[in-house]
Amino acid sequence: MSDLFSLQKPFQPHCRQTTAAAGPMFWFILQKGTLYLEGNSQGSVVPFAQEPPVDAEQIKYSRCIGVYDGVPCMVIELDPSAVVSLPLNGVTMRAAHGHIGSDHWTIAGRASQVLRWRRDHRFCGRCGSEMVEDKHDLLCRCPGCGYFNYPRLSPAVIMSVVRGDEILLGRSPHFPNGMYSVLAGYVEPGETLEEAVKREVYEETRIEVTDIRYINSQSWPFPHSLMVGFSARYASGELQPDGDELEDAAWFTPDNLPQLPSRISISRHLIELFLQSLAK
Repeated sequence: MSDLFSLQKPFQPHCRQTTAAAGPMFWFILQKGTLYLEGNSQGSVVPFAQEPPVDAEQIKYSRCIGVYDGVPCMVIELDPSAVVSLPLNGVTMRAAHGHIGSDHWTIAGRASQVLRWRRDHRFCGRCGSEMVEDKHDLLCRCPGCGYFNYPRLSPAVIMSVVRGDEILLGRSPHFPNGMYSVLAGYVEPGETLEEAVKREVYEETRIEVTDIRYINSQSWPFPHSLMVGFSARYASGELQPDGDELEDAAWFTPDNLPQLPSRISISRHLIELFLQSLAK
């Protein structure tokens, strides 16, 4: 097992202490899916300062989302009409990984998920009253009926399926041209993770699998998934892509691999583990 996708420094996911006089903080500034970073001589970094590096009138929402290595982390949602100027520069969440590294990218993902949760759950799903956000914990309470909710988290399985020196890769209609990846899917109510692996592989390809083994997991903020990675071995069946989730699927050997997912993803990690196992 690997802790490849875990934070390398301590992170406390709550801010119970006041941050008013806490010294410099990390500012995760988002606007419509764009993350704003600060440029310096060594590249782009998450802004680190006592005060937010944007004007107060541009801020639609702000709160502390945790403490990273002793430093408070603040999320800021900018007003959609706000115009941001240098030294801040905007990048997509996916592109940000190449600028700020894994730890800050993971926290930026947390920030993105918190903002989505606030947008999607403004009103109580039980009685329709406007929800009230807790000042200390990430939860919203309904003042009408007492119902409360936490940020949504959607568990999904993702798995490498191996047959000898071949790996099963599929192509979603939403992928960039030429790209293939391992299979994945969301866990259904009442289902174990292992059952989800078997079901998803069979539904998408008509392949039966065995020897399902947990590898590791990754928080994936697109939009709020927890990817739980497994390996599995081919057991039986003729490959038949479903034509819906997958427009194509095939068995690939190391010497004829297609375009693969980014190295920031657990999908690529599972493929790399397959390649390493053959190299041994």
